[in-house]
Amino acid sequence: MSSPASSAKIPGIGMVRETGNLFALGLDIVRGIFQRPFQLREFIQQAWFIASVTILPTALVAIPFGAVISLQFGSLARQLGAQSYTGAGSVLATVQQASPLVTALLVAGAGGSAVCADIGARTIREEIDAMEVLGVSAVQRLIVPRVLAMMLVALLLNGMVSVIGVLGGYFFNVVLQGGTPGAYLASFSALAQLPDLWVGELKALIFGFIAAVVASYRGLNPSGGPKGVGDAVNQAVVITFLMLFVVNFVITLIYLQIVPGKLD
Repeated sequence: MSSPASSAKIPGIGMVRETGNLFALGLDIVRGIFQRPFQLREFIQQAWFIASVTILPTALVAIPFGAVISLQFGSLARQLGAQSYTGAGSVLATVQQASPLVTALLVAGAGGSAVCADIGARTIREEIDAMEVLGVSAVQRLIVPRVLAMMLVALLLNGMVSVIGVLGGYFFNVVLQGGTPGAYLASFSALAQLPDLWVGELKALIFGFIAAVVASYRGLNPSGGPKGVGDAVNQAVVITFLMLFVVNFVITLIYLQIVPGKLD
């Protein structure tokens, strides 16, 4: 029978353990959402803070994203003789894919790093241990409000990015590529459907949850003092980015299998 010390040397066992601990924290957070008392004041403060550090960068990034998608799709559609579908293609790409990803990346990069640094600083100052000694759940008191705040901000920012991206794509397609406003809007109304918007909002919620859970987990488990907190912030951002792209692929695949196209 192998000892714990020998099992720790097995390649990959550490990654499996970290994944299990991350999943366990996610379950604790979900359970803590339904526990009382709910930390309303902390939730409002965190939502305001995360929104204040992400609104402007998200709006600035949404404009070129919508423009690039519109210009690229418009150029491709012109080569194929399908200019009338430029509006539908660019809008659907923006609403389904670009908006949730842009929102999640900026929420994870700005809001998630701040959450990880805050929780990590509390951990190395032993505030988390003191709370547990006093019988106060750190998950319910500190982490649950931050997770819900990031989910709410991600949901709202996704709607903002969708509007800005669609308007930017419309402007660049009509003004720079000589597209017809009527054809742009007609193709969008002919191919787009309400589930396209819902899946974008669902992605934003899930991405916000993942970003908050990863940031909180890395903040609760720093190593090496203050330098470890900085390393934990970098690790949280990188891990979140990798997970977001994988989860986005899975959700998109399931959505395309379940929801048929409007012209199918």
